[in-house]
Amino acid sequence: MSIPRLKSCLSIIATVLVLGQAVTAQAVELPDFTQLVEQASPAVVNISTTQKLPDRKVSQQMPDLEGLPPMLREFFERGVPPQSRSPRDRQREATSLGSGFIISSDGYILTNNHVIADADEILVRLADRSEMKAKLIGTDPRSDVALLKIEGKDLPVLKLGKSQDLKAGQWVVAIGSPFGFDHTVTQGIVSAVGRSLPNENYVPFIQTDVPINPGNSGGPLFNLNGEVVGINSQIYTRSGGFMGVSFAIPIDVAMDVSNQLKSGGKVSRGWLGVVIQEVSKDLAESFGLEKPAGALVAQIQDDGPAAKGGLQVGDVILSMNGQPIVMSADLPHLVGALKSGTKADLEVIRDGKRKNVELTVGAIPEEGKELDALPKSGIERSSNRLGVSVVELTDEQKKTYDLKGGVLIKEVQDGPAALIGLQPGDVITHLNNQAIGSTKEFADIAKALPKNRSVSMRVLRQGRASFITFKLAE
Repeated sequence: MSIPRLKSCLSIIATVLVLGQAVTAQAVELPDFTQLVEQASPAVVNISTTQKLPDRKVSQQMPDLEGLPPMLREFFERGVPPQSRSPRDRQREATSLGSGFIISSDGYILTNNHVIADADEILVRLADRSEMKAKLIGTDPRSDVALLKIEGKDLPVLKLGKSQDLKAGQWVVAIGSPFGFDHTVTQGIVSAVGRSLPNENYVPFIQTDVPINPGNSGGPLFNLNGEVVGINSQIYTRSGGFMGVSFAIPIDVAMDVSNQLKSGGKVSRGWLGVVIQEVSKDLAESFGLEKPAGALVAQIQDDGPAAKGGLQVGDVILSMNGQPIVMSADLPHLVGALKSGTKADLEVIRDGKRKNVELTVGAIPEEGKELDALPKSGIERSSNRLGVSVVELTDEQKKTYDLKGGVLIKEVQDGPAALIGLQPGDVITHLNNQAIGSTKEFADIAKALPKNRSVSMRVLRQGRASFITFKLAE
């Protein structure tokens, strides 16, 4: 090899090595959280509560330590506040620990509702170790947010960010008091946004892999700018400890709740008066959708906003006010954020065609109304290709439960109905996207069902309606 060519090769190799070192250095560079923690920690507080208990609950709060080896007994006693160790005190009080953070210089504090629920006394400990009693301004169990107030001036305050700007993969930091260890810092990334959890329909949770443990509840979740983007609320676990899946309430949701609690003492949310369900692949096929998306209306509350606005059972809601409904859980998040009286424009699929429905959002009632299970009565009809025997609904049943039609399943035999889980007492109101008014209509529709294609059926069971799908083989 000639000298010029050798020099050229060496030059290329040197360039590659330099670039490789730069990429490697960039890849291993991690954020430094020290400045964030120094600035934010003074506004993060420890919250402890005291609850007076009747005598019958004593044994559930404090286990009997007699008979344990000295080492184990000492270990358990270390985790129990001194005032709880005497039998007299154990019969009067139970304590719990959590976290919170100051959002105004005059002493307003955000935390979780479950941290202070049923508390008779709430004590806040600041970063300088000073303690003071807190006044409960208001709570909202649906979002698990509580607003407290302590007396003070020029208190340290946290900066609030916008949780709607969060994206999966971003770094986040939590500060709290796990197991009572004040101002513990943990870090991780955003795993997902807009998560729905069982029985938590009105909060689009932030999912992270930030280590969260008992005592972290109510503490702040920060972005790298030191802004609060969420309130650490709960974890998913099978072991009782942290397993890498934790959830935070978006700060946008928490502040809306806080402002309502501060001004009126309660929270008002939008409400449509519908029961919805996820659109599966088979349901999408049966309703003529190109792909699974939207929220399927399975049931409509009588005289509710949806009923008054013209929404119908079997409609698939694709968007609301221009915001797409990808998963059915997206709808409660959007509706709950609206005020009563607000206009909502829904884009729906009805009978295979797109349609716009405009309605006025109502206020969510204090107690939801549900239909009771229908009584089993009527005249039995012959079986059909689905493997069910059905009976007519009486006029009284239709009036009582606000049903215009439908048939009651009297018996389930071997066949498709048994395979999809139908039971005696279920009411079938729709079959293959067609409303059923009588047993004859049911038999005629069942006879004409297509083969090897997803078919939808709307079933009412114990007052709860849902759509299911099945296929009839050749």
